[in-house]
Amino acid sequence: MMSKQVFINLPVTDLKKSMSFYETIGFKNNPQFSDDTSACMVVNDTIFVMLLTHEKFQQFTSKPIIDAKSTVGVLNSLSMSSNDELNNFVASALKAGGREYREPQDFGFMQLRCFEDLDGHNWEATYVDMSKMPAQ
Repeated sequence: MMSKQVFINLPVTDLKKSMSFYETIGFKNNPQFSDDTSACMVVNDTIFVMLLTHEKFQQFTSKPIIDAKSTVGVLNSLSMSSNDELNNFVASALKAGGREYREPQDFGFMQLRCFEDLDGHNWEATYVDMSKMPAQ
């Protein structure tokens, strides 16, 4: 069975700045699927973030585009392989101009940190230590 791919489509106000933000947090641009109105940012082999100018994004929907800085429409979550990877990922986002919108959460077996990108889109980074998972 072939793995399904996930494409997260985000409207952005400044495509070049958004590309730089996502490159800083470790995503790679795929120029084959990028142009002046959109950029395909590769997370891994199965997850892609499509950054779309508002004009391009509006071609795919008749609904108004939300202001993600004041309205939440989705929480994008990525798992990390270690707590260090989680903290480095969020540190990169903050260095690139992102904003941590809640205090880090420590559930003993799971660490959670949350940030917004330049347009206010929400991201969660989690690390789960299965060896510390509570018994059912």
